[in-house]
Amino acid sequence: MFGNNVSFSINKTRRRFDVNLSKKRFYIPEEDRWVTLRVSTRALKAINKKGISAVLKEAKAKGMLIK
Repeated sequence: MFGNNVSFSINKTRRRFDVNLSKKRFYIPEEDRWVTLRVSTRALKAINKKGISAVLKEAKAKGMLIK
């Protein structure tokens, strides 16, 4: 997404709104292994609320994950 930076003197310059992604390691007890994912902060909140296993299950059902 794109927008404008607006200075005090109301000069407008173009800017980008990038997704807030971070690399995070998660332990999956069912598979007894660690997984590294690039997730947004919204996904991190969902993982904290539901648990990593439930979120991965939903993602696989929606076709968001390859494996």
